[in-house]
Amino acid sequence: MSERPTGFTETTEAEVRAAFDATGYVADDEIVTTTALSLRLGKPLLVEGEPGAGKTELAKVLANGFDTDLVRLQCYEGLTAESALYEWNYTKQLLSVQTADTGGGPGEGVDGPGSAGGADPSVFTEEYLLERPLLRALRADGDRPPVLLIDEVDRADEEFEALLLEVLSEFQVTIPELGTVRASTPPAVVITSNRTRGLSDALKRRCLFLHVEPPSFEKERAILERRVPELDTAVAAELCAAVGRLREEPLLKPPGAAETIDWARAVAVLRDGSDEPLDPETVRTTLGCLLKEVEDVERVDDDLLGSLLAAATEVDA
Repeated sequence: MSERPTGFTETTEAEVRAAFDATGYVADDEIVTTTALSLRLGKPLLVEGEPGAGKTELAKVLANGFDTDLVRLQCYEGLTAESALYEWNYTKQLLSVQTADTGGGPGEGVDGPGSAGGADPSVFTEEYLLERPLLRALRADGDRPPVLLIDEVDRADEEFEALLLEVLSEFQVTIPELGTVRASTPPAVVITSNRTRGLSDALKRRCLFLHVEPPSFEKERAILERRVPELDTAVAAELCAAVGRLREEPLLKPPGAAETIDWARAVAVLRDGSDEPLDPETVRTTLGCLLKEVEDVERVDDDLLGSLLAAATEVDA
């Protein structure tokens, strides 16, 4: 692991807390402390938990809170090194070679004479290099390094996970034609996982680990008060109670905090500031904010709908 200054070496827990507060991110002490340690030690932060628990949002609020760029790599099955690290601009290379064949120099047929460095015959230079998220994060040269979000790493295959090891341990990549590219100041790295598959021990050893639990009633209510202030506070509590009851069902995709926020915003828009208790019609017509599988929507029959409203009524009392 690199021992170079990270750009966040002096970051305190108070600063991390302030960054979270400024963006309305509700975090307990464990999240604040682990995040601050990750920044100070220059170690990637591996965040695991259920979808919608706020893992991706953590990286976003760090970037916003510390006024730096967010570089996001969204992982998926079949993700390749070319898509994550760098590619060569083959079209531009081909045009350059064709121009050279007709008497011009490499690069003269694309951006004008001399654009490829004149006498340099290579088409494997910076001019033809296309940065992808990992390389972009390593080569960032702003006042403060960016936050690199490697999102849902468990969606990518194990071969790609192995590719990350050099980046996460040495903050460098090797480009055969250009040599080793090493970050002058390593980015802050946040890696998220939904635990759809186990991650390698090699990856875990390079990271600090944080497991994010689904939000409690109190935490979710605090989230709504910060993120949806236009919603009446009593109605917000009703929504949180109803969502909590809904999560007790064997749903294919239980709603996370992100879905609760969407629901609260939808209800606020529909009710235009009203503090009237939740009603069956509002819940039924806005279920699409919470549930994203037809089987889950169909599960909310009249009996379950009544149970959700009863839970909301109890917390209101």
